[in-house]
Amino acid sequence: MSTPRARLSRTTPAAPVRIVHLGLGAFHRSHQAWYTQHAGDAGEWGIASFTGRRPDAATVLAAQDGLFTVVERSDAGDSFEVVGSIVEAVDGADVARFVDLLAAPSTAVVTLTITEAAYGLGAADLPVLLSGGEPTTPIGRLVAGLAARKNHDAGPLAVVSCDNLSDNGTVARNGVLSLAREVDAGLAEWIDANVSFVSTSVDRITPRTTPEDVALVAESCGYLDDAPVVTEPFHNWVLSGDFPAGRPRWEDAGAVFVDDIEPYENRKLWLLNGAHSILAYAGQLRGHATVAEALSDPLCRDAVEDFWDEAARHLPGEELRVPEYRTALLERFGNARIAHHLAQIGVDGSTKLRMRAVPVLRAERGDGRTGAAAARMIAAWSAYVAARPGGQDPQSEAIADADLLSGAARTQALLALLDEELARDGDVVQLVHGLSGPFLDGAPTAAAAAGVGGVRSGTVA
Repeated sequence: MSTPRARLSRTTPAAPVRIVHLGLGAFHRSHQAWYTQHAGDAGEWGIASFTGRRPDAATVLAAQDGLFTVVERSDAGDSFEVVGSIVEAVDGADVARFVDLLAAPSTAVVTLTITEAAYGLGAADLPVLLSGGEPTTPIGRLVAGLAARKNHDAGPLAVVSCDNLSDNGTVARNGVLSLAREVDAGLAEWIDANVSFVSTSVDRITPRTTPEDVALVAESCGYLDDAPVVTEPFHNWVLSGDFPAGRPRWEDAGAVFVDDIEPYENRKLWLLNGAHSILAYAGQLRGHATVAEALSDPLCRDAVEDFWDEAARHLPGEELRVPEYRTALLERFGNARIAHHLAQIGVDGSTKLRMRAVPVLRAERGDGRTGAAAARMIAAWSAYVAARPGGQDPQSEAIADADLLSGAARTQALLALLDEELARDGDVVQLVHGLSGPFLDGAPTAAAAAGVGGVRSGTVA
């Protein structure tokens, strides 16, 4: 391959902006941007993507006209594709541009990848919005943009949450309306009547890009791209809701539109994301760095399989094809060429476990079983935050306070951050605490592993 001579740049006209995205990152580019690129009417749907906390991604992408390379990586090798659906890459701090785009009648869809924790932060922007200042949180910026759309009589649009939350469209709706009511009751009424909130289940493993990946694209493709994205061949997107101003034909790329999304959300949140959490916490405690490494550890894999057994009991319906989904996950997780780092997965644990471990634990105990495999996920997190204090978590201060306690009292305090009712159940506290012990003492023992293996019969060893 010849030495790269030019930076990736656009040679054909860009599509008009009709989608605005909040949360410009690797996953958005490998998923929503990729789906839009592969829609049959892609030429009508350009995306303006805004960064979250840092401007870096926008700076790099803007220098190459929003273009980037998607590297699909499998055991068989790599394939490369230039994606051009992002036509503007913008620093999230440029609130004025965001507001202008939401006020434009041509904008039909707003998509979000703002992380699970961000949906509860909008209230911090209330004083700013009341004073006419520029909001800093994603929900605050969205409310400001929707206020401008109302004032410009720009018509309805759809807000599409693509974060790993159950019923994420409703979560987004509640967050937006709650803040809007405090700002202006008339704005809240307009949003309620004109803005649809679409729930989705998204699925495509996308690890952080490395300098080696950048060099690989240059060598393999013959151009310079400082913002490639590496991802797996697998992709899945399930959506439920209305698009009053239209949408791309994402179904051309394999997206599925359903009336009831909850079973699909739970399948993904419990089987994929739940397994990721187990591997992230147990795997790092056992010295592993990636998903593939942790999955090759029999203790970690058994913990995953046992949790899947519990979760599968609460995923009814043949259309979910749970056995096939589990088999596919093992293949995907075992792809050693995708370096999906456990440290990346392990952030914001107190938010994620409320959706991944708590519902399964509650369902199992409601059916008269112990829920020990779900409890073990919480136990692994408990041990992880003890071994690595000060980690990234929206409740880091409360976790630090819990760490001042000892024994079951510490376990109870941590459990209360996930579910206060479960924390008041002494049997649950003792279950989690008993499973935490081997982690807190170091690597899990064979006896502890046998305890998780006993979950299949609903017992605790």
